[in-house]
Amino acid sequence: MGIYDFSVKTRKGEDFALKAYEGKVMLIVNTATGCGFTPQYEGLESLYEKYHEKGLEILDFPCNQFKGQAPGTDEEIHEFCTLKYNTQFDQFKKIDVNGENESPLYTYLKEQAPSEEIKGVKNKLAMKAISKLSDTAKSQADIQWNFTKFLVDGSGKVVKRYNPTCTPEEIEKDLVNLL
Repeated sequence: MGIYDFSVKTRKGEDFALKAYEGKVMLIVNTATGCGFTPQYEGLESLYEKYHEKGLEILDFPCNQFKGQAPGTDEEIHEFCTLKYNTQFDQFKKIDVNGENESPLYTYLKEQAPSEEIKGVKNKLAMKAISKLSDTAKSQADIQWNFTKFLVDGSGKVVKRYNPTCTPEEIEKDLVNLL
């Protein structure tokens, strides 16, 4: 089974086959509107505007599993993102990324990229603090917090996983190499 075999729900609840993104580079992100990392929406939108025409798709999956930082309905979350950050990339239905109700897509992503490199003392300390706050991450492979990112190449291979402290700007070089 590969990434193009998965279907997800649009924010309106309709099935959407990831096969529609075949041949595109995907950046898949679990997000939250009330998180310290929420301003990363700005960097994500910047990447999208710069590289969408060259084959980049950003897939936004709101997740309320980390201290309730994605409250509200799917429409309320979408409205917040479009009004505050002018996001244009695809935002899907709110999901779980860990635990018994986790999205099968996220089970697959975690199997393909079970951990990520954390660079810098500040980021290591931040992730250590975050891991103590996260009550849904039971293993190192689990998503530790909001704004964990997965980079997928045009053939559907999960290339890399980035921790929440890694900004969209830091991912740009890896992304450009795949376009």
